Amino acid sequence: MSQKIRIKLKSYDYNLVDKSAAKIVKTVKSTGAVVNGPIPLPTNKKIYTVLRSTFVNKKAREQFEHSTYKRLLDIYSTTSKTIDALMKLELPSGVEVEIKV
Repeated sequence: MSQKIRIKLKSYDYNLVDKSAAKIVKTVKSTGAVVNGPIPLPTNKKIYTVLRSTFVNKKAREQFEHSTYKRLLDIYSTTSKTIDALMKLELPSGVEVEIKV
């Protein structure tokens, strides 16, 4: 086959992203393919400001932060064995996986 596969991983927990990327790299290297990555992509941070009380004390506020962590993996010189190994791979439920061939 010898095609390029690009895998993007997203999660709110950086530990899950790193563990999933390590598991994918280990699986792909065992099949003999070449892996480039995991490449850390910029973290998206959303900050929400909320008033503490409903209608008085305008200066009393709380801020909450929501971070999204991303990693990128490129897999080269793939075979059918590599694709089968990726299909059977179990990843944690908090990780979003996007695969482009």
